[in-house]
Amino acid sequence: MRSTLIRSVAMAGLSVAFGISAFVAAARADDTAIWDGIREATFGTREIADGAGKVTLEAPYRAEDASTVPLTIRLPAAFAKDVKALTLIIDKNPSPIVATFTYGEAAGAGDRVLATRVRIDQYSDVRAIAETADGHLFMTTKFVKASGGCSAPAAKDAEEAMKSLGKMQVRTAFKDPENAAIQEAQVMIRHPNNSGMQMDQTTGLYTPAHFVDKLDVKTGDKLIFSMTGGISISENPNFRFTYSGNPADMMSVEAEDSKGNVFKGHSNPSQS
Repeated sequence: MRSTLIRSVAMAGLSVAFGISAFVAAARADDTAIWDGIREATFGTREIADGAGKVTLEAPYRAEDASTVPLTIRLPAAFAKDVKALTLIIDKNPSPIVATFTYGEAAGAGDRVLATRVRIDQYSDVRAIAETADGHLFMTTKFVKASGGCSAPAAKDAEEAMKSLGKMQVRTAFKDPENAAIQEAQVMIRHPNNSGMQMDQTTGLYTPAHFVDKLDVKTGDKLIFSMTGGISISENPNFRFTYSGNPADMMSVEAEDSKGNVFKGHSNPSQS
């Protein structure tokens, strides 16, 4: 009787194990199907190579706050000089393409860094895909545990947020006074970046989507990068980046949101 019981327990354990394995396999297949659809819609049939050694993506394995998940992308100088665009994708977000950054001549020939903060709606792969001038694509992927970022309520109420809508801080600083190819800057924009999934706790209605979807950053008359983005950029968009130029020169920024509002800002060279 004891041996029968042991066999029964063992069989039950095997059934549970097989059930878990089947669930994991189905989840992985679903994840693959999601990425395949995004890939085809975004890049068609183009080959995407492994970005190891070319594209480094820094992201937390488990996010402290799903509405403001920090991402940093690093491209080594030897590779960065040929990169014309960088696309960030979060597979399981309602709008998977976070943003595409198209680089200009002032992006520089040194090591390239871009950091920002994003919303993540559920456990998902996050991807950074660099495109070179000759059309080749290179990708690095990180899995991030986060949930609810796209529906998280705004830090300020709508009326308060509108008072400072579009206000900017643009900061430049000498990273290396001897090397103008690798300077650093930061652009911060006051904007709720509403995703359209946040519920007003007073009315019970969803707040309409309203977010920064275009950005041009220049030093002097030279373009560092332009961005087209969506709802996955966090509230109060924040971008830190390297560029080529003299921080004493004025950096100008022009942003546009999904309602057609245009905002402009610039650095104060005297404070660089």
